Amino acid sequence: MAHEKDLNDLFLDMLKDVYHAEKQILRGLSKMSKSTKTAEVKEAFEKHRDETEGHIERLEKVFEIIGKPSRAKPCEAMQGLMEEAKEVMDEFKGAPALDAGLVATAQAVEHYEIARYGTLKTWAGQLGYKDAVKLLEETLAEEKKTDELLTQLAESSVNQEAEAA
Repeated sequence: MAHEKDLNDLFLDMLKDVYHAEKQILRGLSKMSKSTKTAEVKEAFEKHRDETEGHIERLEKVFEIIGKPSRAKPCEAMQGLMEEAKEVMDEFKGAPALDAGLVATAQAVEHYEIARYGTLKTWAGQLGYKDAVKLLEETLAEEKKTDELLTQLAESSVNQEAEAA
């Protein structure tokens, strides 16, 4: 009889998905940081790139906690978001609206991550992985903080600069 998939299987599957997503984000943030023309946006992308390295390390610890190897599963959602970022960089290169587009794309990435980390944290708690809950909560808090920073940048300057041009 075939093994019926359970919450443990789903948790591992999503963990692999997010692990792949974080690695894509790491590469994407480097490209986005080089493309932006606003110092504050560049700084935000570079700071989050450094945090993303920590997110990857925490995910590797979660894999250890559950006794599984750190393996990625292609994250099609993040591949799509990274493609969108590339399109913004290509289509708006040198344009006043570039940074507004990059910030919007980065926020879409953050919202995806917030949803995934919130779910993983809840499932880890249900499955009794208390140490994993703490790691996932730490990353979730950083993702929310980054989203708030991006919102502030968009509302305080980036969107106005795009509109004024």
